[in-house]
Amino acid sequence: MVITAAIAGASGYAGAEIARLLLAHPEVEIGALTASGNAGVRMGDLAPHLQPLADRILQPTDAQTLAGHDVVFLALPHGHSAAIAQQLPDDVTIIDCGADFRLDDEQDWTDYYDTPFAGTWPYGLPELVKAGGGKHRDDLVGARHVSVPGCYPTAVSLALAPGLAAGVIEPQDIVVVAASGTSGAGRSAKPHLIGAEVMGAMSPYGVGGGHRHTPEIRRNLSVAAGAYASVSFTPTLAPMPRGILATTTARVVPGTDAATVRAAWESAYADEPCVHLLPEGQWPHTGSVLGSNLVHIQVTLDERSGRVIAIAAEDNLTKGTAGAAVQSMNLALGLPETTGLPMTGVAP
Repeated sequence: MVITAAIAGASGYAGAEIARLLLAHPEVEIGALTASGNAGVRMGDLAPHLQPLADRILQPTDAQTLAGHDVVFLALPHGHSAAIAQQLPDDVTIIDCGADFRLDDEQDWTDYYDTPFAGTWPYGLPELVKAGGGKHRDDLVGARHVSVPGCYPTAVSLALAPGLAAGVIEPQDIVVVAASGTSGAGRSAKPHLIGAEVMGAMSPYGVGGGHRHTPEIRRNLSVAAGAYASVSFTPTLAPMPRGILATTTARVVPGTDAATVRAAWESAYADEPCVHLLPEGQWPHTGSVLGSNLVHIQVTLDERSGRVIAIAAEDNLTKGTAGAAVQSMNLALGLPETTGLPMTGVAP
């Protein structure tokens, strides 16, 4: 049986990346491609790398255009997915790449977003461990609606969750500094993202808990710990198109040695096809995961400071967004989890 899939927001970076992955998916036929301001434009004018879709004309984003497909991917600005989702038939599997259904606390939503709280959908990060056992994968099998994680929360949560679930690091005083490529800000023109501003420079933003991914990170780590996790998160903008490198630190539980720390991460990810704990001494590199659905992680214990350092690298557009969306679709529809997903990076 061929699965028909529509992509809302196909002219953006995330939507185009979903299209790239679906073109290689043996079970999927790409249906409607929609956009807002770019409706009526040839896909090839905006995404010439997607040659098989070059002559497709982007249609307006509305429920009538999206209905009639087995799956609808929503790659829309935050706050726009809920209204569309409400209008789609119950038999459509909806994979939302925006933030609309990620948070489970209404106050967290209203603190960071200016649209009404829409509720919570199953969270599309299957590898994320939970306190007491189990992973989010269990919630995705057969799910009709899925909320894809944010790109920063994917890297940060996978970097730290094993230690929290295993009780080897403390859930308080977690510090995260992460660098992202410019594609994480979307495709719309912004003065601070033009080449002259970005090339040869790095800069922080969303400092002091102001980034919208902060409550999502805190929620994920609290779920892993089984207790409230406090997080200081500082994102930075790096002069590269794609990629995230997240450096995370947390206090080690007194009496825990380096072997115990590593064993927690090895146990969590031993059978995960998309998360790799690197050999000791090898550190994550964004170039190694470029274009892939992989997260590379390394963890070590700084005995002098009493802190664990866990570092994760991902491609923010693939595993950080579109790859997670396709991975979630596979689980929701009962397909092998990695079907259609690139499992190797592109180098150099």
